[in-house]
Amino acid sequence: MTEFRITSRVPGSEARAGELVTPHGTVRTPAFVAVATRGTVKALGVDDLERLGVEVLIGNTYHLALRPGAERVAALGGLQGFTGWRGPWFTDSGGFQVFSLGAGKVHGVGKIASVFPGDAPPKPVGESLVHLTEDGAHFRSVVDGSPVFFSPEGVIRLQRLLGADVILPLDECTSPFHDHAYTKRAMERTHRWAERALAAFERTQGVGPNPAQALWGIVQGGAYEDLRRASARAIAGMGFPGFAIGGSLGRSKEEMLRVVEWTAEELPPDRPRHLLGIGGVEDVLQAVARGVDTFDCAAPTRLARNGVLLSLAEEGFRIPIKNARFARDDGPVEEGCDCPTCGRYSRAFLRHLLQAGELSYYRLATLHNVRFMVRLLGRVRAALAAGKAVSAVLLDPSAG
Repeated sequence: MTEFRITSRVPGSEARAGELVTPHGTVRTPAFVAVATRGTVKALGVDDLERLGVEVLIGNTYHLALRPGAERVAALGGLQGFTGWRGPWFTDSGGFQVFSLGAGKVHGVGKIASVFPGDAPPKPVGESLVHLTEDGAHFRSVVDGSPVFFSPEGVIRLQRLLGADVILPLDECTSPFHDHAYTKRAMERTHRWAERALAAFERTQGVGPNPAQALWGIVQGGAYEDLRRASARAIAGMGFPGFAIGGSLGRSKEEMLRVVEWTAEELPPDRPRHLLGIGGVEDVLQAVARGVDTFDCAAPTRLARNGVLLSLAEEGFRIPIKNARFARDDGPVEEGCDCPTCGRYSRAFLRHLLQAGELSYYRLATLHNVRFMVRLLGRVRAALAAGKAVSAVLLDPSAG
């Protein structure tokens, strides 16, 4: 079974440090959950992840179900056996991918760059490719165009076969541009799906390679306070052992922080909370201060591939390595960083690799950005253990 223990708290703050004990290992929280969408963190192997100090991965049910297929993964030992990562796994429900093919296209809202799109609706990408009903989500495979149906029960079975330690129910992820009435309808449907998921979870005991999985509930409600609080109370009342904060977090980071506050205030204080899809430095620190325990986000690896390296010592915590000012910079990406990249390579050389289109750049950049996130959360845990405010990790960028 999965168990959550709080080991320290900071007086006057909702921040806490703890341990999430799973069948495949213990995750120290607050923790960065590295995104392994198709069973792997892009550009890295499991040996790299172990050396970088990563403790937990999250896979994507939508993509893994389409290819290679959950049945095949189960036959090969679940995610641990199939991928070689023997540590803890989360899997999401695929709900966000259903959103991105549906309302995300209609409203022009993407995964990372426009999580907080501002007040003006962006230009639509196209028409919805998803048909939502009370039964579930109908769409076409991005692999071969064949029809696919995700139901709350079917998604539980898929995740049973994948064998992750923490799994999530199917939910309807709404857009920042959905009004209150639509967001309320979607939230209520998510609640009904959550109840169906719980029943399916009980019925499928013994299916798949991991009999000790935990099913966490997802809180929806957009950026509307009454809906977020109502959703958190409803999902908490269903008896889930842990929770994820999902869906639209608003049109700005300020709205996101309010959503996290409203939600955390309504959830049981002794159970773990995961914030889906958020991983910026300031976002993580602010969310930890509001009682969030784990985070997943593809941004660190995506930024690496697009020429942006992370550093606490730089403005905005980002280094645009393509910039000409790094052409003769013989320093490491970040002073004091113990990642393999910073230990051997200069900013100038990394810029050269990227400019030349060398594939080695992607691995070296990703090594640094993932280690940066692991070290950041390590600093946060150290600050909490010492009774310090989370913001203390920004006061000495060279520490930890």
